[in-house]
Amino acid sequence: MAKWLKTSETLIFHVADRVARITLNRPDKRNALTPQALAELSDALLEADDRTDVHAIVLAGAGRDFCAGYDLTGAYAGEGAADGPAYRSQNGTIDDDCWQLEQTQKKTLAMFDIHKPVIAQVQGNCLAGGTDLALMCDMVVAADDARIGFPAARANGTPPQNMFVYHVGPQWAKRLLMTGDWISGQDAARIGLVMESVPAAELDAAVRELARRVALVDAELLSAHKRVVNLSLELAGARTMQRLSAEMDARAHLSRGPRRSQFRADMADAGLKTALKNRDEPFGDGQVKLTPR
Repeated sequence: MAKWLKTSETLIFHVADRVARITLNRPDKRNALTPQALAELSDALLEADDRTDVHAIVLAGAGRDFCAGYDLTGAYAGEGAADGPAYRSQNGTIDDDCWQLEQTQKKTLAMFDIHKPVIAQVQGNCLAGGTDLALMCDMVVAADDARIGFPAARANGTPPQNMFVYHVGPQWAKRLLMTGDWISGQDAARIGLVMESVPAAELDAAVRELARRVALVDAELLSAHKRVVNLSLELAGARTMQRLSAEMDARAHLSRGPRRSQFRADMADAGLKTALKNRDEPFGDGQVKLTPR
């Protein structure tokens, strides 16, 4: 029986047996991220980190998908009030863009910064902003048939939070980002993008067992293990690279190349569905398929 349960408009927060399970809960929107969802996720992670009855954290998504990215139909599509106080989001300078991206980063970097280990449970789509979340977790377990990638790199920008190179090295990072192609959970495990993949029907049980084993260890020891590994990543530039990634994304947003210009025009004239179709159609199914062993 659950020891503790809280729900909100975007999350389910459940604590039992020393494991906090935080579930993105917008399944009808493929758990697309909104400012509210990010704020509530950050709050939940910080609460789980503060609780003495929690040793480990699982980040999951309700329904078919882990997270299909940022919600481009709301604030991320540039919608906002036309009058009232002037805010950075309405100005459009490169520094304003950097500032906005950094505010989002403060929330999504929580997985890296908190003391307790976070395990991502990835099924279905883990795309664009979904990878911002999953790849910042301490361990990622994916369904064999999960779809992991950053298709927005084809026309929208570069990942504003980028851990690809630290997981897979420079060549695979370039392969995935320079095409926006996606890779299955099974192949992602082969190249190190995720730690492990399992059949979709076994994913929940596999993650629960891993979290159970991790949570048997004292929280102080888990914190020491996590922080020494993450400090190693920081010495390799990972934390600084997140700031630079936001700045590179803001720079990429200034592109007036044909693909980005077309995407912006499609969004304005025909909406998100058409914009995504025209962006992705030339790439076919967009899947990276490794040669079977």
